[in-house]
Amino acid sequence: MTKQDRWYSSPTQIYWACKALINGRVISHKTEIREVKGWRLGAIIHLLKSKYNWPIDVEYKGSEYVAHYSLRPGTDTTRLNYPASAKTLADGGDT
Repeated sequence: MTKQDRWYSSPTQIYWACKALINGRVISHKTEIREVKGWRLGAIIHLLKSKYNWPIDVEYKGSEYVAHYSLRPGTDTTRLNYPASAKTLADGGDT
């Protein structure tokens, strides 16, 4: 995988975000820090939405206006375009 394919996040962070979303989780930056010690969830979400056309919803919560991301209900995950580091999820692997 080239550095360009990694965006600014490690493959582990990208894979984690994709897996969490397709598993129906609602994730935030705080969740990413706690689970994979990542710092680029906003960038990952932006690219999943813009480059890979993922239907991701965002809800801002709390007094700190923290973004919480989720895959739009009813999304057919078999039709999503997956980034290189999450291709195994497309085949139903490790969900």
